[in-house]
Amino acid sequence: MKSNSTFKTVDEYIQLHPETTQKLLLQIRQTIKKAATGAEELISYNMPAYKLLGPLVYFAAYKNHIGFYPTNSGVTAFKKEIKEYKNSKGAIQFPLDEPLPLKLITQIVKFRVAENKQKELDKKKKKK
Repeated sequence: MKSNSTFKTVDEYIQLHPETTQKLLLQIRQTIKKAATGAEELISYNMPAYKLLGPLVYFAAYKNHIGFYPTNSGVTAFKKEIKEYKNSKGAIQFPLDEPLPLKLITQIVKFRVAENKQKELDKKKKKK
């Protein structure tokens, strides 16, 4: 994959990766779409991203892992569940040679949806 590519769609992003990586990217994409019904799919920071009342999650493929970016709160809330994966303030790395933890990804995405919905409610309450 050319690192200087600028992607217009998630399909285009996925298609430019090796076939084995494509399968994982499609799995993570479907998992996010199922967990965040109605979320907008787009390319942001040149990677697949999902928005619902604000940014939800992002993901990207690398040489040895898939980076999953559920923002700082998404990482912090699941600190215990993600301890076996390399992670940082806003990112979790899922190795390419292991099955994706789809249940965990679903939980994190649902958490982020609930968090964004709560933020939206809080904003509306402040306006009143």
